Amino acid sequence: MEQKLTQATKKLFIKTYGCQMNVYDSNRMADALAPHGYAPTADIGQADLVVLNTCHIREKASEKVFSELGRLKELRDERRAGGQDLMIGVAGCVAQAEGEEIVRRSPVVDLVFGPQSYHRLPDLIARAGQGAVIDTEFPAEDKFGHLPAAKKEVTVARGLTAFLTVQEGCDKFCSFCVVPYTRGAEVSRPVEQVLAEARGLVEAGVMELTLLGQNVNAYHGLDSKGRSVGLGELCHRLAEIPGLERLRYTTSHPLDMNDELIGAHRDLEKLMPYLHLPVQSGSDRILEAMNRRHTRANYIDAIQRILNAKSDIALSGDFIVGFPGETEADFEATLSIAREVGYASAFTFKYSTRPGTPGAAMDEQVPEPVKVERLARLNEQIMSQTRAFAKSCEGRVLPVLIEKKGRNPGQLGGRSPYLQAVHMEAPERLIGTIQPVEILAAGNNSLLGKIVTVAEPKSASVVESQASVA
Repeated sequence: MEQKLTQATKKLFIKTYGCQMNVYDSNRMADALAPHGYAPTADIGQADLVVLNTCHIREKASEKVFSELGRLKELRDERRAGGQDLMIGVAGCVAQAEGEEIVRRSPVVDLVFGPQSYHRLPDLIARAGQGAVIDTEFPAEDKFGHLPAAKKEVTVARGLTAFLTVQEGCDKFCSFCVVPYTRGAEVSRPVEQVLAEARGLVEAGVMELTLLGQNVNAYHGLDSKGRSVGLGELCHRLAEIPGLERLRYTTSHPLDMNDELIGAHRDLEKLMPYLHLPVQSGSDRILEAMNRRHTRANYIDAIQRILNAKSDIALSGDFIVGFPGETEADFEATLSIAREVGYASAFTFKYSTRPGTPGAAMDEQVPEPVKVERLARLNEQIMSQTRAFAKSCEGRVLPVLIEKKGRNPGQLGGRSPYLQAVHMEAPERLIGTIQPVEILAAGNNSLLGKIVTVAEPKSASVVESQASVA
């Protein structure tokens, strides 16, 4: 039985590192603690509990966490000198991978818990007064079934768009990746559970959902009849929710782009014409060493099938340069596949070793200066393609979801179907609506546009509530 904490309001500060799933997890941690008297604060100096929700993907992830813990020790010393206290927790993938080591190196830490344990956070806090608590097991129970839903006003304050985790873990075991070890095996949430959470978000004013998973297009949740449902069918069911205007999903694996999911891109207007499909390398030799399980030809075939179904889709990808054994010819193959696909955007990384992964033990580690030089060349090419795609939007009229006030007076900001930031002059009453916007100019990181004809809001109450928190 979970211990109930005091109902006196305490302040919670969560620092989120890394991916969109960590953003979702941080929000759910806050939701789990809200009934126990914790209210979020943006001021770490006012916090009673600080949680570092960590990511193990980026280079030197652990070092960044320990550096932050050093600063938190100073803050706690100051608080205690003034007769107050501060509880410190480390969550997420670094916590999962290095639980005991975190406590050993940083005795200041009260709580260490992995991505599968945050539904038990109230109980862990209650136990932490008796010494550091570490919970990095993979529990048998479904954490999502134990988490309370956010209050409507909390969801409204978070904005018109929301993340919704539908799948966790990965069974692919790419040789560079720690996800199977920190997030566990692939698990898909039941269809009705996903639909219920989605309806709650939409009822609170959310208009766009991004479905999350480490390998989201491997989703195979069970429906109420015990039948396995793929991501394509799940998108069809979500698209039926009144008030939900847009759907996205990330991150995908090329081998899981099946015909049903590709058909959803063709048939569902609400499924945005934007797809993030990592390739990592254009060289078959390196792809095999990465244990990606697909070839260059497999990837190109998947892209062609997608474009045949939805010709105006914008493609995004992930690339790793400098994987062990990568030659100049291998790298040139990566440059060539980027040119062949014509990405609208991409995320690029230098390879960095992750302890415990096969890649860390491989011979022929690429020298750092070579990785730096190759990354610069790849970034130059990707930026050129990104600018070209943005430029191609000039003169087009795109439906833009207007989300918030802009930086300048009278300006609003929103997102195009291709996930681009769009700025325009418009009245605040249009926040929470989708407007036809003519794109006038493409900048380095955003588009400038003007509304062609105003489409009046469907629900003034939702728009007013969103505008009040923008």
